[in-house]
Amino acid sequence: MDPIKEAFLKIKKDIFYLKDEISQLKIQIKNTQTTPTHNLPQTYQQTDKQTNTQTTPTHNRTVEPLYTPNYDSSTGNKGVPTDKQTNRQTDQQSNNYTQTISNSDFKQANNMLTSLDNIKKGIRLKFKRLTPQEMLVFSTLYSLEEQNTNKITYRTLALQIKLSESSIRDYINKLINKGIPIEKIKQNNKLIILKISPDLKNIATLATICQLREL
Repeated sequence: MDPIKEAFLKIKKDIFYLKDEISQLKIQIKNTQTTPTHNLPQTYQQTDKQTNTQTTPTHNRTVEPLYTPNYDSSTGNKGVPTDKQTNRQTDQQSNNYTQTISNSDFKQANNMLTSLDNIKKGIRLKFKRLTPQEMLVFSTLYSLEEQNTNKITYRTLALQIKLSESSIRDYINKLINKGIPIEKIKQNNKLIILKISPDLKNIATLATICQLREL
């Protein structure tokens, strides 16, 4: 598969995964907000019993009723749920966490897409500047490498394209001067081996480069 297309597909999969994760977080937050609170009266009853037991005098006094009479004035926080503020803080933290995940991850995905788009544009511009003959020399070199041809030299290309070695040498130099990543490796201080840079081959196949050139 074309490495650029494969990178785009991977980013799309990551975005779908992030969307699914965010949806699950939203469901968890919603379930937290709708947690039933019908067990609260039992808690308050236990609290009242503990308080009354602790405040029962131990010395001889007139026996007082187990429960104190109701007064018009409210005492303490009796009867008022204490979990509202906690839930509000938890919800706010959860919402902030979800928003942080959404913003940072989607921003990173957008940066990756932009970077890939810029790389694709840079490759397209470099190869659109090539003349048909220069592109022929480049594509022949790339094709020979894909066929695992050993030691591709000026002579190898000359025989394939049916040009002189000096012409091939001139075209290779022009390609390098135009920013096309071709490596020249000298062996035995005499023989020049030609190779396409692995960095370019990892990014785009020959078919992809030809398609970009046509755009």
